[in-house]
Amino acid sequence: MTTDEHRIPLHATQRLMLRGLGLFALLLAAGAAISLLPGGAEAARETDVYTGIVGDLRDLRVALDQKEGEAELHRLRADRAEAILALAKAHPVTVQLAELIYDEALRAGLDPELAFEIVRLESRFNPRAVSSVGAVGLAQVMPRTAVFYDSAVTRDDLFDPATNLRIGFRFFRDLHERYDHDLRMALLAYNRGPQRVEDILAQGGNPANGYADRILVNYGTPRGPVQR
Repeated sequence: MTTDEHRIPLHATQRLMLRGLGLFALLLAAGAAISLLPGGAEAARETDVYTGIVGDLRDLRVALDQKEGEAELHRLRADRAEAILALAKAHPVTVQLAELIYDEALRAGLDPELAFEIVRLESRFNPRAVSSVGAVGLAQVMPRTAVFYDSAVTRDDLFDPATNLRIGFRFFRDLHERYDHDLRMALLAYNRGPQRVEDILAQGGNPANGYADRILVNYGTPRGPVQR
């Protein structure tokens, strides 16, 4: 068995770190040499060496930062894939639909788990669902509400899952902000309509109808962007 066979393979980041240690040792040596030499051409040459090593160290720092950034990106991608697969299995829905709900929820600033609970209760994940009052699609968006967010959208457009979720989640996010991040009130307004909720409150009544409880019993403690 040769000596090479005993060598442990190094990752790119490890190789960069070893290179950095070597450069740092050279930097110290060059600095010491400069402090001992008299002025003149020799000192100038040592100064050039010193400057070159400093430049190499700077380049190494950039390379290490890039490697760290790449590693973090891979970690985030893995976390996203794991979360989507877990949600697809829990509900259950196709991975493609789970991915769409997950990404649209994040774009709207919602916790994806909360978004899944809303879609589950609203439509049972049926993109062709239509309610008795005319709400359409996965997030059960009313056409008149959709036009407020996109003047060009039609009722038929709301059967497109991406369009429906984009508008529905934006609407819920706005309700969440309107009710000062009160998740229960935002859910009630999403289900009953904000005007109906306001009318009941104005009359001294309680707008609760069980909808928020049915969401929260599965969602648990709010967290992420919608946490109070």
